[in-house]
Amino acid sequence: MSKKQGGKSNPLLAAQGADRNRNILIQVAVAAVLIALIAAIGISVAAKKARRDDPGPTPSIAATANQDPSGISGSITDTGAIRIGKPDAKVTVRVVADMQCPACKAFEDANGQVLTDAVNNGTAAVEYNVVAFLDRMSSTEYSSRTANASYCVAEADPAKYQAWLATMFERQPTEGGAGLPDEELIQIAKDAGYTDDTVAACISDRKYDKYVQARSADVSASGINATPTVFVDGKQINQREALMVPGGLEPVIAAAAAS
Repeated sequence: MSKKQGGKSNPLLAAQGADRNRNILIQVAVAAVLIALIAAIGISVAAKKARRDDPGPTPSIAATANQDPSGISGSITDTGAIRIGKPDAKVTVRVVADMQCPACKAFEDANGQVLTDAVNNGTAAVEYNVVAFLDRMSSTEYSSRTANASYCVAEADPAKYQAWLATMFERQPTEGGAGLPDEELIQIAKDAGYTDDTVAACISDRKYDKYVQARSADVSASGINATPTVFVDGKQINQREALMVPGGLEPVIAAAAAS
């Protein structure tokens, strides 16, 4: 078929050409949209993976925080425990605890002063592994929030840490509720002497939440799935008399120091 009939343009061919051009433009536009959508999805997936893989900040206790007249210093161990004690302490006590755990409160009631005295007199250093095993027992992830707060206060001043911990267990909320709000956690920290605004921000921002989750998973993977779990110089202490009877851990620490 010729393109012209009697010197005039063929309207059928012109319409077909216009349709073909329009279809090409539509296909190009659809392809561009699909490419943009795929790129956006790829960027979103990559961003989520980066956030998931990001370990977050790691707590540390600066040398300035360790300048206490008592000689008590602090550090963060490889297990994520907060080590409180004097450098020449003969005995190491490790306590794995969850701030939402009633049995941990009972242990603190029985032996908190024993551990404080052992640190103050230089007999023992205590490594507090505060974990988040019991978030399901509150509606606000109380275990995670208080484990984060534990790092916030320890890195600010390790010498005040045990007094803060004692108050936290005294104020422990019942399981199944909301737990103490951040404002109350901040006030407890202030009452313990942590008045710097950076501590309050650390608590409310949950600065070390990813670190808490990672270390809690590590502790669980090591075979520790119950709290409190207590070790003296690497030996697990299972006797109820030592863990739950007032002052029960004192002779265990004394025996370790004498050996």
